Amino acid sequence: MVTKTKYHHGDLRKSLVSTASDMVAEDGIEGLSLRKLAEKIGVSRTAAYHHFTDKNDLLCAIAEQAFERWHKISSEIFSQENLSNVDKYRSFVHAYISFANENPSLYELMFGRVIWKENNSTATLKSIAYTSFNYQVEMIKLWQEQGIINSEENTLRLAQVSWATLHGIARLVIDGIYAQENQIDEMCECAVNVFLIDNT
Repeated sequence: MVTKTKYHHGDLRKSLVSTASDMVAEDGIEGLSLRKLAEKIGVSRTAAYHHFTDKNDLLCAIAEQAFERWHKISSEIFSQENLSNVDKYRSFVHAYISFANENPSLYELMFGRVIWKENNSTATLKSIAYTSFNYQVEMIKLWQEQGIINSEENTLRLAQVSWATLHGIARLVIDGIYAQENQIDEMCECAVNVFLIDNT
């Protein structure tokens, strides 16, 4: 028998998203439903529907939380004063692939067709996803100004291509094409060497 737990309005939404994120990480998107989620944390299905209109709404909220986590990681890397600009970029590349490898189901939700191909993203998710990418564009522009990345290329296109490269590596790792740690590290280092013109 499920024990019903009382939540304040904001606490329940936070708990729903957090628990749903764990469920996606464990069983994938297919294993998630509002009914299962409500049962897992001990509230009525009606209570869950007060916060999310349907499964897609919930998935968008999970993706938002994942983007927030990634943005926090990347921001911390770029703000480390003890790292050179080259080392910041190197850390960023390795951290991106590690994040995808450690959170494959969440990563697929953040960038996969379930939300984006069907144009099912919420306005809030679009905002945080675009903010995350724009932050990367800003860092590419800064590195161009500092002379460590090709300044002749269009900043936006260079950001898109560098991200596409990392996304491709992430997909190969998630799909198990490359699983050995030394292979992953070497691919990350190769990506760093490809995009940086000053690797000292």
